[in-house]
Amino acid sequence: MANPGGGAVCNGTLHNHKNPSHGSQSGTGTKNGIMKEAQQNGKPHFYENLIVESFEEAPLHVLVFTYMGYGIGTLFGYFRDFLRNWGIEKCNAAVEREEQKDFVPLYQDFENFYTRNLYMRIRDNWNRPICSAPGPHFDVVERVSDDYNWTFRFTGRIIKDVINMGSYNFLGLAVKYNESMKTIKDVLETYGSGVASTRHEMGTLDKHKELEDLMAKFLNVEAAMVFGMGFATNSMNIPALVGKGCLILSDELNHTSIVLGARLSGATIRPFKHNNIEDLEKLLREAIIYGQPRTRRAWKKILILVEGIYSMEGSIVNLPQIVALKKKYKAYLYMDEAHSIGALGPTGRGVREYFGMNPDDVDVYMGTFTKSFGSSGGYIAGKKELVDYLRVHSHSAVYATSMSPPIAEQIIRSLKLIMGLDGTTQGLQRIQQLAKNTKYFREKLKELGFIIYGNDKSPVVPVLLYMPSKVAAFARHMLERKIGVVVVGFPATPLAEARARFCISAAHTQEMLDTVLEALDEMGDLLHLKYSRHRKSARPVLNDEMSFELDD
Repeated sequence: MANPGGGAVCNGTLHNHKNPSHGSQSGTGTKNGIMKEAQQNGKPHFYENLIVESFEEAPLHVLVFTYMGYGIGTLFGYFRDFLRNWGIEKCNAAVEREEQKDFVPLYQDFENFYTRNLYMRIRDNWNRPICSAPGPHFDVVERVSDDYNWTFRFTGRIIKDVINMGSYNFLGLAVKYNESMKTIKDVLETYGSGVASTRHEMGTLDKHKELEDLMAKFLNVEAAMVFGMGFATNSMNIPALVGKGCLILSDELNHTSIVLGARLSGATIRPFKHNNIEDLEKLLREAIIYGQPRTRRAWKKILILVEGIYSMEGSIVNLPQIVALKKKYKAYLYMDEAHSIGALGPTGRGVREYFGMNPDDVDVYMGTFTKSFGSSGGYIAGKKELVDYLRVHSHSAVYATSMSPPIAEQIIRSLKLIMGLDGTTQGLQRIQQLAKNTKYFREKLKELGFIIYGNDKSPVVPVLLYMPSKVAAFARHMLERKIGVVVVGFPATPLAEARARFCISAAHTQEMLDTVLEALDEMGDLLHLKYSRHRKSARPVLNDEMSFELDD
């Protein structure tokens, strides 16, 4: 949230960009401010995008009631476990068989306490089956439970035309078949549905080479390599880049796939506070000064792991400052652009383009095709030497089955649309539409009085709900209003920061967004969710202009 003094509201307080913790340097401009000038390759570069992100704190009474809710739920959980142990209440959880009581336990009773007694009560809000394409509307299969969410049964009823606010279909390319997808049909008829081999054996097709060349051109880098699974792109390639004797500096809010890849690598891992440049520089300085523990030898490599857009916070990485630190301390930078590629920047080329930076500023580009491209899989891109090394050493290349040919064709089709190689401007229109929808939705939520996290340009919009009972009630009531939302709680978020995560799409019309906002306004009053102390108006007037739906 911007303010006339040039500060930003963060964690409920006003932070001035001249504060050292935000990295201001006299003579070179404001690092976290309106413009930053850096000397790179003898030429000045200007980063004109203001990094303003909102992480407003909840009122004290909300946090008190949230912890009380978990505390009461925990007490009742222990009471119900007591009843189950004595056979008074039926135990539906998995338990050891009587003849295996002396074996090493398969099921950790205490570790499953949260799942058994808290999550199970609200489990109906997750894993809802849908039976249509995940476009701006989708169809949900109705299900009910007769045993408090331990099992479900389908009623046979389909809930039609639910507004989809949960799928990360940013550019609206995940739709049912139409004539523009004829090339995918042709590829399916020519190549079949699968490759049945790895990239190292007989699984490299001309379609894979075409996609990799096109992706490298799109990112303006030397080379790229694609993989069949986005999660494995991180978890299987990070261990190929670093190992024992290397240091990983990882943002504390990085995705699980990054965390898993870092742990599998065997490297030393030190997390730094989210987007906190001062904390990152402190760790870098200590790593250079002290080296490895005990031996004090220099680290073989120092790798910084960040995301472009953080999927649970909606925040954007502070790339200019991180690149400046990377160059100052001679570290490497690995950036996961799963949620930012295709969705950020004037032409959808991600965070690097958003800040107007040089492609060489990032050493390893990673991204997935599941969000903006309406497909699946992931990629690693950068220098040719890097990609050639991964072709030989990546576990995904050696052991995993190659990307399906129709999937590869869908990504090629999406890339050509975004780059304008299909002869239309529809890709650019979708990127602009996404930015317009994001701006409109975020502004209206703030005016309604909700606490939302993240950057104003991020299409991932977390709305804070806090209390576990309100999480369940929110999702259920929204579905009754034919609006599909994703709610997220512990352990995916901190215990007291449960939230609803809205994903904006270029395919959303203004009528759809207004319908959602009206429902949110009602739900905010019904469940008392309007916690923000920076609200502009009690009930804003929704835009009456004609719909800004995409032109065909």
